[in-house]
Parts: sequence; C-alpha cells; structure tokens
Amino acid sequence: MRLEEACVRFNKLAGIRFKELFNQDDMDMIITNKGKTGQLLELALGIHLSSTNLDFEDGELKTNKCDFRGNPRETVFITQISRAIDELIQERPFEETHLYEKISNILYVPVCKDGSPKDWMFLPSIHIDLSTSRYARLRDIWRSDYYSICRQLKGHIETSSDGCIHTSNGQHIQVRSKDSKPYHPIYSETYGRYVSNKNHAFCRLPRYLTKPRQRRNEWDMAGSDGISRVSAVFRGKSLLTNKMRII
Repeated sequence: MRLEEACVRFNKLAGIRFKELFNQDDMDMIITNKGKTGQLLELALGIHLSSTNLDFEDGELKTNKCDFRGNPRETVFITQISRAIDELIQERPFEETHLYEKISNILYVPVCKDGSPKDWMFLPSIHIDLSTSRYARLRDIWRSDYYSICRQLKGHIETSSDGCIHTSNGQHIQVRSKDSKPYHPIYSETYGRYVSNKNHAFCRLPRYLTKPRQRRNEWDMAGSDGISRVSAVFRGKSLLTNKMRII
C-alpha cells in the first residue's frame, strides 16, 4: 500500500470512536494489549504492516498519542542510530542518510487516547513529502537539525569527560538515549572505541506539531468528512482542526 492511499483510508476513519470502528473481539484485544499503536493501525487498515525498513511501499508511517485537540503527549520515535553513528560523525550529506530515508515521506497519524479505549479515535492524518515545495521549509529545518546534531555528537565524543555521546537537540529533531536492558553499546569505527554504553535514537520533539494560531490549511488533505466528524464529537471545545500545524 502506498502512503497516499493509506492517508485517504485513515481520514475516512477520522473522528469515529473505536467502539463504532471495531467489533467487541477487536476491542478486547486492544484493551488486553494496552492499545499498541501498530495493532490499531493494522486493524484499521485491514493489512499487516511491513517489518522491512519502510512501513509502506513509498514511505514511513508515524503515529503519536495525543489529546482531543491533537496536542502530542509523546515524542515521535524515528530510528536508532547505532548502525549510523559513523555517518553522523562524518556528516554524510543529509539526503543520503538513513535518517532522510525514514523521514522524507511520512504519513503522520495522531491517535486520540482520551478516556477509555472505546472512546479513542484516529484524528485526521497528514502526508508529509519533503520532495514537494509545500514542505520545503520543513525540509530545510530538518536538514539544519541533522547537521547541528552531527556536530553536537562529535563534540560530545571529543570533549565530554566520559568521551560519550549525549542528548543533542535541533529545532524539531533530537537524539537521546533509547534502549532497554540488556543495553546495546554504540561502537564507532571512526574513533575505534565505544562512544555510548546504550543505544540512542532520533526522535521528533512534539512541540513542532502544534501551533496556537487558528489555522487549518495543513488539514486540506484530511477531507471534509473526517473534519466534520471530529468537530461533531468535540463540538464546543477547542478543536484540533483549528490549531494543528506542522511548522
């Protein structure tokens, strides 16, 4: 399945409470597995998401837990960096990196998890294609973040007291530790030694996903049906569709 098709299918489901979207057996499974996002998406699309490098034929699916206004409650995981540490230290051109492959064509799907699972719902999704002029500014910001983070990581290795990498921030993107026991140390061929005792990952900071201005042009692709449903569910409240912005 291609991202554009998935975007259309998701937006037909936007604003529909899970109790109306899934049968009781599916709801029982969602509750048992604590609403794992991958499972929700597979149930909604009626497909099995790929376990290969990209989720869809032409890009990546990114989801995030949010409130009914679309305000993110978590950072968005992108990809771990252990296998790419040397390309970061050496500042490989942004468009040639594994990071770019993971973020150049994204379907962002917010999942509202306010209340009980039966009241959860998908909110209108956004297809972010960095090759288009519409997202040129976002591409420039993410490129700048990448090079800034590369320099920060190298600086940590060469100047910090422990000689290891540490949390590095850009305007939208950051690298921070993300691992579980047993930890996975990061070895650098460039330096010929370990530069971290645990794995790290690129994540997107949640603050860039919302802006307080009353603008909704980023939701043009969502379609009137999905927006109308969300508006109906939350009538009288400050709606996601009136404040969500990408940058």
